[in-house]
Amino acid sequence: MKISTKGRYALRMLIDLAMHQNDGYIALKDIAARQNISKKYLEQIMPILNKADVLLTNRGFQGGYRLARTPDQYTVGEILRITEGSLAPVACLDHDPNTCPMSDECITLPVWQGLNEVITKYLDSITIQDIIDHQAESIGNDYVI
Repeated sequence: MKISTKGRYALRMLIDLAMHQNDGYIALKDIAARQNISKKYLEQIMPILNKADVLLTNRGFQGGYRLARTPDQYTVGEILRITEGSLAPVACLDHDPNTCPMSDECITLPVWQGLNEVITKYLDSITIQDIIDHQAESIGNDYVI
């Protein structure tokens, strides 16, 4: 499984918005500059996140974006599923119930189900706030005497 640029950039963009949540609505150009991501690329990701009600949007002179919820209410798994679709390691796990005609006889299906469970539990256990807190701890421990 590989996470595309779209998924990685969406996550970085939401983390950036979370880190600047007290600044009001944030212009896309500011996020692009801070994250070193093309504004054009972020413009392609925004409709996906807007459709999923992840963001609040304000148009006009003071326009921009902000998170619709607090950072502790967004999981990495949620964001990646919004931008990537299914995170299942094999296509037969994309649907529940499993519609694969071989699922009853598939000797490897339990392997893929276990991997899918581990991936889902892990990604759904990490919030945007967790990432911010981890970064703050890393920076806080970076001192020299």
